[in-house]
Amino acid sequence: MEDTKTTIFKCGKELFASRGFKNTSVSDITNAVGIGIGKFYRHYASKEQLFIEIFLDENEKLKKSIMQSVDPDSDPVKAVKQIMKLDLEGMKSNPILKEWYNRDFFNKLRQEFYKQGGVEKSLDLLNTSVVNLFAKWKSEGKIRKDMDDEFICALCQAVFYIDLHKEEIGQDYFPKLLEYVTEAIMKPLTIVKDKNA
Repeated sequence: MEDTKTTIFKCGKELFASRGFKNTSVSDITNAVGIGIGKFYRHYASKEQLFIEIFLDENEKLKKSIMQSVDPDSDPVKAVKQIMKLDLEGMKSNPILKEWYNRDFFNKLRQEFYKQGGVEKSLDLLNTSVVNLFAKWKSEGKIRKDMDDEFICALCQAVFYIDLHKEEIGQDYFPKLLEYVTEAIMKPLTIVKDKNA
């Protein structure tokens, strides 16, 4: 039998996915689980805390899925641009992750995201995936060997930080800007074997 916290998590995820964060209340979740509101608050301090926990779980699943779908033998610039494209598409197609692009949500939940270590968890996931991929490319001579792993991670993290400021950049410009920045970061890292190309 599932424990109450797991059931709250699952029901919350279903409700947030179907109704959205704003239109789902703690009462909706507790009614779906069949518990009193007090029991909810024994496991989660707020609806926001539950949502961010679900959000981070969904984000991790998306990132792992993307890394499994990218061909590690392809051109590094194309591969990283594909990763960024798939990430943007995945964020916008998943009803939980899509909330990241909702201005009201982002303003309300940004603090909870930081409080729960969302930035650190996202960067850890990014670094693990990127370091393994770039190590492979380095060993194959596709990426400059004079760039250490920490510097490569820092470059990739810069793209993540741009995402945190998409509102200031503007939602209409953000996808294209992300593509240009990714290419601008990747091209200097890539070793061109044919100098005439």
